[in-house]
Amino acid sequence: MDDVLRVDDLHKSFGKGHQVVHANAGVSMEARAGQVVALLGHNGAGKTTLVNQIVGLMRPDGGEIRVAGVDAVASPAMARRLCSVQAQANVPISGLTPLRAIELVGRIRGGDRRLVRARAASLIEGLALAPWARTKAEKVSGGVARLTAFAMCAVVPGRLVILDEPTNDVDPVRRRLLWTQIRRLADDGAAVLLVTHNVAEAASIIDRLVVLDRGRVIAAGTPAGVVAEHAPGASLEDAYIALVGEAEEAAA
Repeated sequence: MDDVLRVDDLHKSFGKGHQVVHANAGVSMEARAGQVVALLGHNGAGKTTLVNQIVGLMRPDGGEIRVAGVDAVASPAMARRLCSVQAQANVPISGLTPLRAIELVGRIRGGDRRLVRARAASLIEGLALAPWARTKAEKVSGGVARLTAFAMCAVVPGRLVILDEPTNDVDPVRRRLLWTQIRRLADDGAAVLLVTHNVAEAASIIDRLVVLDRGRVIAAGTPAGVVAEHAPGASLEDAYIALVGEAEEAAA
């Protein structure tokens, strides 16, 4: 498996003097083709700052980011074309139906019309969105809008797929379907960077995880490896809570 995403010694700070905040302080990580890599951390840990630099919305103070071999700092537009992103905030699709929005994004990303239509139909079925597929976006629930946003990201996926809290507002039944579709993206060859707080459910589909705290990587590895080191015999969620607690104690 090749490295689709490689981040080396990434630094990004905000503010000056005593007010400086080190959002990313020497972050290094990777995501390979065929893997789901979970990026975990409490609010303010530096996850969003890291993602924004990967897709070229922010320029790092130091360090290197490569997406499928492309220098994302020197050539952010080129690197961005290799990514598909589901942001934490849903893309507004007023006036469109979920099906139409998914198909439009697929065409914009260069997909063949017939292939895009078939892929959109497959995602609609796989996410159980058929009852709302032809309903105007203004009339669908937040959960349906969230699933539509995922499908827009997945209809013609990039080499790197970034999903920022994709399960927000999604009901338990469709969350299971969504996890299956996320796993399928990796199985089909993409590298998936999954930003989530839903550690317990995500544990079943992720290959590796990276835990951030105060801009630093405090743990990285396979779920089994992280659990064995930080909470032997317990769950990944327990290990994550233990890690964050240890970090808080060390900071205090």
